Amino acid sequence: MAILYAAEPEDAAGWQQSLLALDAGLEIRHWPDWGKAEEIDFVIVGGKSPGDLSVFPNLRAIQSTWAGVNHLLRSDGLPADVPIARMVDRGLTGSMAEFVVYHVLDELRDGPALRAAQAERNWLMAIPRQAAGLTVGILGLGTLGSDIAAKLAGLGFKVRGWSRSPKEAGPGITSFAGADSLPAFCTGTDILVCLLPLTAETENILDAKLFALLGDGTVLINAGRGAHLNEDDLLAALKTGRIGRAVLDVFRTEPLPEGHPFWRHPQVTISPHVAAITRAGTGAEDIYANFRRAMAGQNLLNQVDRDKGY
Repeated sequence: MAILYAAEPEDAAGWQQSLLALDAGLEIRHWPDWGKAEEIDFVIVGGKSPGDLSVFPNLRAIQSTWAGVNHLLRSDGLPADVPIARMVDRGLTGSMAEFVVYHVLDELRDGPALRAAQAERNWLMAIPRQAAGLTVGILGLGTLGSDIAAKLAGLGFKVRGWSRSPKEAGPGITSFAGADSLPAFCTGTDILVCLLPLTAETENILDAKLFALLGDGTVLINAGRGAHLNEDDLLAALKTGRIGRAVLDVFRTEPLPEGHPFWRHPQVTISPHVAAITRAGTGAEDIYANFRRAMAGQNLLNQVDRDKGY
């Protein structure tokens, strides 16, 4: 039995060290030096397939180190009958919460206005608002969205969440489900956070039609996927003031092209897809557990439903 590491090369040493700390007897090989293809039982990948995985006749499972698997599912050479698991680990959940909560608090405490005032050497007496005066709407109440919703509610924000199908929301969180509820969800939302998985139904969900449901000056935080956002519609909404500002961590083309208008837009804050990073030390336990499950013929932790796309 052998595990093939085929994710980001710069992270290979960290993942190998963490996995061997759990089980020193593991045999770990590295793409593309996998030896005999028939000896590979388990493959670790990143955001997309490194190549044709159908060459491994005894492959029992594919483990992604990323939470999103949309690029992987669209890859050529992906075996149709091999289960896939996505990464949902404590470190990733924690770092995503830090990112979103930070930017929500930055809006609450007028961070952009204060930074602009400093640049102009202007002593701006901005009176802080109260968290209870802002409503945060979260698109996507999965593991990440639910955790963030609970943290924001604990800070006193009014929090609402939307998902395709009904989800249980915790204390202080209003839950909406289904396309018909989107107008009610958007009405009165001051800060809109997108954490949805990328599917055929959610691609381009952040478009002019949805922006029209929001009030003027709404802040958009997209930490889901770049393809959720219609970039031209966002630029138009920023120009009219429907969107007051946008915080973007994900983009249709990454790295963001040098000439893209987001780079210099005064109402756009960008980060290079680093809102939530899976670290070897926090994700290795789940990968090892899925390796053992695959060898025993069991379902995987966080196994992907290929029909849903996540």
